[in-house]
Amino acid sequence: MSRQDLALILELTKRDFSERFAGSILGASWAIISPLVNLSIYIIVFGKIMGARLPGTADMHSYGVYVAVGLIPWACFANVVGRSASIFLDKKHIISKVNTAMPAFIIYIALSESITFLISLALLCCFLVFTGYTFHSAMLYVPLLFALQQIMAMGIGLFLASLTVFFRDVREMTGVLLQVWFWGTPIVYLIGILPEIFKGLVRFNPLFIIIDSYHRIFVFNKGLAFDSLAALSLVALVTCCFSYIVFRFLEKDIRDFL
Repeated sequence: MSRQDLALILELTKRDFSERFAGSILGASWAIISPLVNLSIYIIVFGKIMGARLPGTADMHSYGVYVAVGLIPWACFANVVGRSASIFLDKKHIISKVNTAMPAFIIYIALSESITFLISLALLCCFLVFTGYTFHSAMLYVPLLFALQQIMAMGIGLFLASLTVFFRDVREMTGVLLQVWFWGTPIVYLIGILPEIFKGLVRFNPLFIIIDSYHRIFVFNKGLAFDSLAALSLVALVTCCFSYIVFRFLEKDIRDFL
């Protein structure tokens, strides 16, 4: 990737993040306000109003934290995949004028969504500190876990973006598949409520490994399951490599169609 591509990625990331709040009175403050409101809703609704509790604990915040810990990485993952699906169409005015590496557009989306993820995670950590949470060494693996999550999201996004140029229905199908994927992953519910047959199937879901790892770190104070993390690493790398090979095979046709 050339220096020009890196400069383009940084510029697009900056614009993408700033344009979300363009014209608003509070401006970039919404980058903090919005995640803060979402976090408060998770904790208040699930903890106090619904009175949900995790098994083995009487902490009224525990289930809200469980939901927040799952939804924060899910939102980042889903936004990268969902936005990437149509990015080549959305940016065709740039692609047709500037000779740049097209995967750069997937990367800038991932970087932009990473900023929102980091803000949300920082707010969650502040809440945990306020409630007396004790941080432990397993949290050192969060950057690695997040990197694998983003690599997989970019790989899927690149594959979908390549297909969407030829089949516009892929963009709509992506939204539907993400909904199914969300409810097929224990994010707002515990895996223990599932029938045995579904428990076995869920464990083949790579996103379950991601969300479960966040839960193990932030909610259950456990170490990571390194065999699962190794499997996730393999899935993320294979997904990314496969998508790039497909993209390179179709790149000339993609540019012609655009």
